[in-house]
Amino acid sequence: MTSEDLLIRRAEKTDADEIFALAREFGLTFLPEREAFDVALPQLLRNDDALLLAAVVGGRVHGYLLGFVHLTLFANGPVAWVEEAMVQTGSRRQGIGRALLVEFEAWARSREAGYVAMATRRAPEFYHALGYEASATFYRKVLR
Repeated sequence: MTSEDLLIRRAEKTDADEIFALAREFGLTFLPEREAFDVALPQLLRNDDALLLAAVVGGRVHGYLLGFVHLTLFANGPVAWVEEAMVQTGSRRQGIGRALLVEFEAWARSREAGYVAMATRRAPEFYHALGYEASATFYRKVLR
């Protein structure tokens, strides 16, 4: 794959099947259910504070990133949060994850976000190489 083969674009409703398959690969704590996915997808696509990106190679979605911008009090304005970032297992280490994050960062800057953050235990070397640093411990309480 070359950089010319990769297209990073906003996801579309027609990407649903491929993004759902990737989301099922992504899920560890929760197993994504198609009915809930089909309810959430159109809402996310309409949400001005959300960005759902698709990484397309050869007309197929090989990765996606879902992130948000939201206001804060402590950071003197908005910040950006990557909620989900997933690249298909056979397509990793080809620049897809990097391209998704670069596009998300550009969107976050355009929204005047003070920083981009995410919670992950996966691929720390990848995030360090992109200039991310460990910042906090992540706490979670599953409610359902």
